[in-house]
Amino acid sequence: MKRVVVLTGAGMSAESGISTFRDAGGLWEGHDVMEVASPQGYQNNPALVLDFYNQRRRQLKEVVPNKGHLNLRLLETHFHVDIITQNVDDLHERAESSHVLHLHGELRKVRSTFDERLVYHWEDDLVLGDTCERGSQLRPHIVWFGEEVPMLEKAIAITEKADILVIIGTSMQVYPAASLINFISEKTPIYFIDPNPNIQESYYNNLIIIQKGAVEGTEVLLKMLND
Repeated sequence: MKRVVVLTGAGMSAESGISTFRDAGGLWEGHDVMEVASPQGYQNNPALVLDFYNQRRRQLKEVVPNKGHLNLRLLETHFHVDIITQNVDDLHERAESSHVLHLHGELRKVRSTFDERLVYHWEDDLVLGDTCERGSQLRPHIVWFGEEVPMLEKAIAITEKADILVIIGTSMQVYPAASLINFISEKTPIYFIDPNPNIQESYYNNLIIIQKGAVEGTEVLLKMLND
């Protein structure tokens, strides 16, 4: 069975109603990104940061996977599918995809500020005074700017095995996630799904651009791969 590796970004979840990172007045709600997504921002105002992610976590309860997520699950009928996502929502899991790796963390998890290996599932608001079993404050299980990406090596190992690479809803401008495209074989076909692609077919061998959003684009992808 051929292995399909899918890299997904904010555009994958946009059609579920989750705002993309760079939308004006969207996800970051007017906050400077360093205020709510950096260790320095957390140190300066932990209550603000916790509330910011509490709002994101609440929003997850109001949205559902879109047809694009479900189409990726359908791909598993004929392929081994690994999803590597930059998104911190759990919509791929709720669409019942079997193999999902989160590069930038998960909204429905928190971890200890004392020992990052102490990770807990978390559904409700996280506030100052919520502690781990060692008595240390809990923080969102999110990779903030300036922090290492602990799942990167695993993502590279997965990408290296790809027979087909699919990229959906990401500008491929955020590193190190964007570097994953460099770990496939030169012969590996690449399907790039984006309504406003910032890439040209001459950039890479075997690059196929599907200039559509996640829902329509994955419909096209299913037809192309199953023909």
